[in-house]
Amino acid sequence: MLYHLLPQFADVHIIFNVFNYLTFRSVGAVVTSLLVAFLVGPAAIRRLRHLRVGQVVRLDGPETHLSKTGTPTMGGGLIVLAAITSTLLWADLTNWFVGLALLALVWMGAIGFMDDYLKVVRHHSDGLVARYKMVGQLSFGAALGVFLLLHPISSIPSSWTMVPFFDGWVAAFWPPAYVAFVSLVVSGTSNAVNLTDGLDGLAAGLGAIALLTFAVFAYLIGRVDTSAYLGLLYLPGSGELAVFASALAGGAVGFLWFNSYPAEVFMGDTGSLAIGGALAVLAILLKAEFLLLIVGAVFVAETMSVMLQVGWFKYTRLRTGEGRRLLLMAPLHHHFEKAGWEESKVVVRFWILGVLSALLAFSTLKVR
Repeated sequence: MLYHLLPQFADVHIIFNVFNYLTFRSVGAVVTSLLVAFLVGPAAIRRLRHLRVGQVVRLDGPETHLSKTGTPTMGGGLIVLAAITSTLLWADLTNWFVGLALLALVWMGAIGFMDDYLKVVRHHSDGLVARYKMVGQLSFGAALGVFLLLHPISSIPSSWTMVPFFDGWVAAFWPPAYVAFVSLVVSGTSNAVNLTDGLDGLAAGLGAIALLTFAVFAYLIGRVDTSAYLGLLYLPGSGELAVFASALAGGAVGFLWFNSYPAEVFMGDTGSLAIGGALAVLAILLKAEFLLLIVGAVFVAETMSVMLQVGWFKYTRLRTGEGRRLLLMAPLHHHFEKAGWEESKVVVRFWILGVLSALLAFSTLKVR
C-alpha cells in the first residue's frame, strides 16, 4: 500500500523515494510484523486462554512435556496476521510473486487451523485426518504447478529450476513431472516444518532463519546485475518476495517472544503449516527448490528421522516379529530430549545448525 501511495510525493520531498527501494521496504516489513506481534500477542493469548484453546500433549512423549497440557495453541494465527498486515502495507500488491506467496500462506494456515480446531474440540492429539490434510496440500501444489505452466510469471520456462553449486545449470522438468514435483515440495516442506514444531521456539526460530535467507536470495535473483554476476536466473519482479519473506520472518520472531521457553503459547499447525507452505512457495517461485534442501537442512533431518524410525520399525517387525527403533523417539529433537538434553539446549543447538545451513546456502553463490 505504501509502495503505491507515497513515492508519488517524491516531488514534494525526496525522502518519499525510499519507498521505491526493496531494502527499505523489507526492513519496514520486519519491523511492522514485530510490532503487530508484540501489540496483538498478549490480547490474543488471553483470548485463547479464555476460550480454553489448550494444547493436547502426546502421552507417549517426553515426561517433561506433560506440564504443557493446556497451554494455549493456534498462536500461529498471530504469525499469519502479522505477515499479511505487513506485506499488504509494504509490498507491491500488483506483483504476481507476492500474490501467490500470500495465497499459499493463507491456504496452508487454513488447513492448519482446521487441524488445530479439531484437536481442541476432540481433546485429542489427532486432528484433521492425515489423508485430508495431504489432499489439501497436494491439491494446492498441483494447482500452483499447473498455473505456473499455463500462466508463466517470468520469461524463464516455469519447469526450469536452478541447480546449486553449478553456474548456468538448470534442471528442466517434463511438464507433468513438474506439477508432481511442485506438489511434493509443497506437501513435503509444510509437513517437515510441522514435524519440527515440537519444542518451545524451535520451529519459529528455524523458520525465521530460513525465511530471512530466502529474502536475501529473492533480492539477488530479482536484480539483473547481481543475478548475472552470481550466475543466478534473473526473474524480474521476484525481488518483491524479499518483502514478503521479511514480513513472515518478522512475524515468526515476534511470535518467538511469547513462544520461547517456557512457552506462553504454541503456534500449532496453523503456524507450522503456514510457514512451511510459504517456504515451499518461495523456493518454487524463485526456482530454488533444491536450495531449500540446504537452507532447511534441519527440517529435512527431522523428516528423515521419522521416516527412518517408522521404516526400521516395520522392517524389523516383519523380519523378527518384534519392531525395533533406531532412535529413542522421533522426530529427532525428541531423541535428544530422551537422551538427557535440556529442551532449551536442544532448541539453541538446532538454531545453530539452522544458521550453519543458511551460511552453506550462501556459499553456493560463489562456489559455482
